[in-house]
Amino acid sequence: MEYQNSQPVAGHGSGLPVAGLPVPAATGRTVISEAAVAKVAGIAARSVPGVYSLGSGPSRALGAFRDAVGSADHAAGVRVEVGETQVAVDIDLVAVYGTPLHALADQIRAAVYSAVEELVGLEVIEVNIEINDVYVPGPAKVAASVEARPVREAIQ
Repeated sequence: MEYQNSQPVAGHGSGLPVAGLPVPAATGRTVISEAAVAKVAGIAARSVPGVYSLGSGPSRALGAFRDAVGSADHAAGVRVEVGETQVAVDIDLVAVYGTPLHALADQIRAAVYSAVEELVGLEVIEVNIEINDVYVPGPAKVAASVEARPVREAIQ
């Protein structure tokens, strides 16, 4: 995806240095990949309480494997279509049981709109959310206190 910068960066055109570096008066071209936009959207979506994981069944299985080897794919479960100045985002996710799903989707949309528009600088035209599953945590495990029997009792 390529687009021309429509807003000058601080210092552009003024000849004033930014962070001690001289800034040329001419603007250039900025290229932001779909992978970068998807990663920003994925991180924003995961930050919302009530999101258990992103992706469908096969991508979650691959994500579990990546986690086991110490790698992470922040864009898993996120697809983006990037235009010259706009982006559309599709997110597949698993919600935590007990979380109101429509409210969760609204919070995810707000987080993604904010992150992509602020960090990437593109206008988000839509965020489509598909909730594929609901995670139900197992019963809480109670740590049983195991008392060691004295050695004499065990021998008898």
